[in-house]
Amino acid sequence: MGATGMCRAFYKKDGLAALLMDFQMANSSEVLDALLVQPTSTGHAIAFNYLVPNVKGLQNFFHVLDSASTKTSQAPPSPPPTPIESAEWPASNTSAQDPNAVPSRASSDINANLSKSNTTEISVFAAATEAFSKANLNCSIAESLERFRPILLQAKERNIRVRGYVSVALGCPYEGPKTDPRKVAEITSSLLEMGADEVSVADTTGMGTAPKTRELLKALSAAGIVNHDIALHFHDTYGQALVNTVVGLEHGIRIFDSSVGGLGGCPYSKGATGNVATEDLVYCLHSLGVKTGIDTQEMAKIGAWISEELGKSNETRAGKAILARLRS
Repeated sequence: MGATGMCRAFYKKDGLAALLMDFQMANSSEVLDALLVQPTSTGHAIAFNYLVPNVKGLQNFFHVLDSASTKTSQAPPSPPPTPIESAEWPASNTSAQDPNAVPSRASSDINANLSKSNTTEISVFAAATEAFSKANLNCSIAESLERFRPILLQAKERNIRVRGYVSVALGCPYEGPKTDPRKVAEITSSLLEMGADEVSVADTTGMGTAPKTRELLKALSAAGIVNHDIALHFHDTYGQALVNTVVGLEHGIRIFDSSVGGLGGCPYSKGATGNVATEDLVYCLHSLGVKTGIDTQEMAKIGAWISEELGKSNETRAGKAILARLRS
């Protein structure tokens, strides 16, 4: 099972820390089916996000959902999930002064979280430049938006949440590092008007800088796009992802995509690395006093594990430093 193209993003949604999982693999239907039929018990709701390139892809997604629903309705009742609180968990740190404090694992909170159902979402990918749209989607920007319109309409009819993406928002491998921020805002507005619940504005190449990020955010605001409707998605190719994240925070953005161990990349952008590592992002947020509810030590262990499983280099600096300290 190839895992190239899988990315993970932690973000806050409805007061819960959610794990958004993008399936961009050839066997994504099988993966999603397995996750729906045999869900993993966790302390928080998980949003499984399925990439839909066209209406045919959406119909395939619906088929997986319906098939999984039939299988689970015929299966015997599952035993109640095992409580997360156990002797293996260290005592929770709830100090208001500690930026790395995580929420208390009181049994009532755990049970409330475990009662939350996992959800399935879909995502559609647009591009901010014509050249990248042709390379990635084999169509123009206008054609891609028309292709997405029936997808969003049908998804909304079935109450499926939709996440839009605008690629190469801060630089394109074909048209250069100066993507027009007004074009990004125009495409973002179009996706939101079609019914997208959220749009992730992506620096696919990692060419973004603090001034360019600030200019882009101003253009989005000038177009009437409110902060809670967008996320920021930074690749760390040139080491600017955390700097750009802080710019986004100062602007009022509160949703940021990331990838455990810095996994990922872009096949159409030579040299582009993965998303900013979740471990680095969380460490940065904690240093600024942001409460994420994420245990940095456990996150570092996950990053090391998945990197080894995939045979990939662990690209997180904070995660490796945390693990080194734990071993000392």
